[in-house]
Amino acid sequence: MRNKRVLITGAAGFLGSHLCDRFIKEGFDVLGMDNLITGNLKNIEHLFKLKEFEFYHHDVSKFIHVPGELDYILHFASPASPIDYLKIPIQTLKVGSLGTHNCLGLALAKKARILVASTSEVYGDPLVHPQTEEYWGNVNPVGPRGVYDEAKRFQEAITMAYHNFHQVETRIVRIFNTYGPRMRLNDGRALPAFIGQALRGEDLTVFGDGSQTRSFCYVDDLVDGIYRLLMSDYALPVNIGNPDEISLKDFADEILKLTGANQKIIYKPLPEDDPKQRKPDISKAKEILGWEPKVKRAEGLKITYDYFKGLSKEDLNKQPLEFVSRKY
Repeated sequence: MRNKRVLITGAAGFLGSHLCDRFIKEGFDVLGMDNLITGNLKNIEHLFKLKEFEFYHHDVSKFIHVPGELDYILHFASPASPIDYLKIPIQTLKVGSLGTHNCLGLALAKKARILVASTSEVYGDPLVHPQTEEYWGNVNPVGPRGVYDEAKRFQEAITMAYHNFHQVETRIVRIFNTYGPRMRLNDGRALPAFIGQALRGEDLTVFGDGSQTRSFCYVDDLVDGIYRLLMSDYALPVNIGNPDEISLKDFADEILKLTGANQKIIYKPLPEDDPKQRKPDISKAKEILGWEPKVKRAEGLKITYDYFKGLSKEDLNKQPLEFVSRKY
């Protein structure tokens, strides 16, 4: 009897690489796919020696061909930080639209179940708190974050269209702020930015007055929620995240205490359309999946900080997307 086969797009990224690990552990044959614009082969190099793992260097915005049978697809290919999608806005829109269309077409052809990675950014700068799956959001489609927000909103719409029209088995996860080993430093998100600044001896930069909130989920908890959702029978979007909310000012203080750094916090203007609140309502995940996060922030931050401390000086100072092709 053959192993179940799963295709994971964005496999060399932060979340994609952890998903590859989980599905290998669960006994699957894993096909990883990534065009490496924001992904890093270092995240999956430990898997190359395994017969259960294959890697395809490919852009999912182009036609996808995978030989043989395929049971599951997890579509996680997308830039996921403001620095990334402001530098590569068209690729961001294409991977959310054309890339999702290609993955759904493959799922239809292979009769595979597909889970797409949506985001809490579909809620925009929310007027409802905490955010439930029934909230439609407050999104500026022509603002600087619109390329990411609307790509993900379209992704959800076309996924439901394939579910309703073609009866494809689809799952949609709305991911809230997640952290852990293999995150990229300097990608514009609060946690790696704060830790990177602390390790380099720089002051920690907080945008606005620091009262805006985020809710941080450790990556192992998130991956478990995604796995449970894929294996469930629920087709509508489900929030997966940690509802333990904290202001960015308090979070910066936590990072300074964790790292023992002597730097101070400096404040800069709040970027346009930056959400002021982020907290998932995870009632559906609890009820449908029997899932809730287990890793406390102090525990997860310690693991993550130890990972970042082990990085080379070159990685610590590496700038994001130093070269980007303009061949769209």
